[in-house]
Amino acid sequence: MRPEATGKRGVPSAKRAKPERPRDRLGRPLAWDAPNELELEDFDALPLERNHELGRRYVREGRYFPAHEAWETAWKQARGSDEAEFFKGLSQMGAGYVHLQRGNRHGAITLLRRAARRIGSYPDPHRGVRTAALAGRLEADARAVEEGRLELGEHATLEPPDV
Repeated sequence: MRPEATGKRGVPSAKRAKPERPRDRLGRPLAWDAPNELELEDFDALPLERNHELGRRYVREGRYFPAHEAWETAWKQARGSDEAEFFKGLSQMGAGYVHLQRGNRHGAITLLRRAARRIGSYPDPHRGVRTAALAGRLEADARAVEEGRLELGEHATLEPPDV
């Protein structure tokens, strides 16, 4: 196997590039011949600060899959720094709300709680995010899902958290 194709850090190349699979608005893969319902920026080409701005904007718009993708890239960009866990937590928050919208109760609860722990461990505020309030909101939403007080599915009524 070619070295650039091995391991987690395999580098995309012209030989290795895969076509982007069409996705629905919640990021679920669609059939290869289906129209794409989700347009995303090339987060890898953007600086960490821009990815953070985009993640915050997408959450305010209730677009959790793109927020997750923006912050997942920021997390990778911050690897090895003291901010990596912050961006990992924000990425998990986005993924938790995606699971909620997709109707995955267990995934929503698990990821919202992981996000709350990571984000809540940072000083308040951090990078414009009120970490204590956000961590509290995420834990409350996880509990509401657990207790059946927060509706699951694409039509769940969810006020976006303040990021």
